[in-house]
Amino acid sequence: MKIGIVCYPTFGGSGVLATELGIALADKGHDVHFITYQQPVRLINSFRPNIYFHEVSVPVYPLFDFPPYETALASTMVSVVNNYDLDVLHVHYAIPHASAAYFAQKILEKSHKGLPYITTLHGTDITLVGKDKTYAPVVTFSMNQSSAITAVSHNLKEETMSSFDIEKDIDVIYNFVDVDRFQRKDKTHFKKMIAPNGEKIIAHISNFRKVKRVDDVVKIFEKIRKEVPSKLLMIGDGPERIEAEELVKKFCNLHTDVRFLGKQEQVEEIFSVTDLFLLPSAYESFGLAALEAMACGIPVISSNAGGLPEINTHGETGFLSNVGDVDEMAAFGIDLLSNEEKLSQFKENAYNRAHSFTIDKVVPQYEALYNRVIAEYKNSKPS
Repeated sequence: MKIGIVCYPTFGGSGVLATELGIALADKGHDVHFITYQQPVRLINSFRPNIYFHEVSVPVYPLFDFPPYETALASTMVSVVNNYDLDVLHVHYAIPHASAAYFAQKILEKSHKGLPYITTLHGTDITLVGKDKTYAPVVTFSMNQSSAITAVSHNLKEETMSSFDIEKDIDVIYNFVDVDRFQRKDKTHFKKMIAPNGEKIIAHISNFRKVKRVDDVVKIFEKIRKEVPSKLLMIGDGPERIEAEELVKKFCNLHTDVRFLGKQEQVEEIFSVTDLFLLPSAYESFGLAALEAMACGIPVISSNAGGLPEINTHGETGFLSNVGDVDEMAAFGIDLLSNEEKLSQFKENAYNRAHSFTIDKVVPQYEALYNRVIAEYKNSKPS
C-alpha cells in the first residue's frame, strides 16, 4: 500500500505513535509518506528507502495575522496524492488534520483521484481543544466524514462519543511500544553517576503542561525521599517546568537529588537505570510514556485517570490513585522501593504487561483497517 501519514512532528504522543507506525509499516514493505511542517523527531535517525517526507510550507503574507496552515496542508496532501498515487490518508490528531484531509479528499474527487482518510484521536484533540466551541462544529463534521475513526483507548472512545455527535463507530486500536528499542540495558556506569550511593532512581517524563501535574511529581518524591534514599529525574520541558523547579527549591536540600534533564530523545537509556516511574496526570488518553517505561521493566505509580487503568494494572505492574492524592502515591512508592523482592516482581510484571502492546500485535490491526476502508471507498464510488 501507499500510505500518507499526517501528524505533528513533535515529542508528543500523537507524533511519536504516528512516526513509529510509519516506520513499522515501511519495514513491512509499504510506501509511507509523512506530510507535516517539519521532519518528525523520531524519523530523523530512521532512514528507510520507502519512507518519504513532504514538508508543508506556509508562505507568510502581511494580510494574515495567522498563516493558514490548514489550507497549505490540504494543498500539500493533494499534491502528494497526485504525484505518488496514494491509497489512503491516515491523519493523527483531529485538529486541523481531519478537516484538511476532508478538503483534500473533495478536491481530489473532482479529478477522480479521491481516496479515503482515517482519523486517529489521541486525547487533547478531543478532551480539551476539540470541545472548544471555536472548533467543535468543524471537528465533529470532519470526524464524521472520515472513512473510519480510531481512538487509542476505550476511555477516549467513550469521551468522544459522549462529547460529540458521532454518527459512526470508533475502532479502538491501542498505542504500541517498540520493545526492541525500549528494553533495559546494562548502564551500571550511568547509574553510579546519578546514584553513587545506591539510591533508588525515580523518573517522570512529559511535556510539563498543567494536565501532567508535575508539581505532584515533586511532592510525591519529597515524601518518598524522606523514607527511601532516592534521586528524581525530570525529563521533558514545558510551561510548568519553572514552577516545578521553584517547588524543588522550596523543599530544603531537595535540589541535590532532583535533576531536570530537558527534552531527551534516547529516553530508553535513562529508563535502563530507573526503578520507578511517576505519572500523576489529571488525564491521559492512554499513557504512552508509562508503557515505554514498563517495557524497560519499570513499575508505574500513576493516577487512575483516562486510559491509564487500561495499561497499568493496580497491585501488579504498579499502583493507581485518585488524581491529586499525593500521600497515597508516595505511600505506594515507599512500600515498593523498600521491598526488593516485591519491587523485582513488579518490574517483571510491568515488563510482561508491556509486551501485550508490541508493534507486531498492533500494526496488523491498522493494515486490516486500511484494506477495509480502501475497499469500502472504492465500492461506494459509481463505476
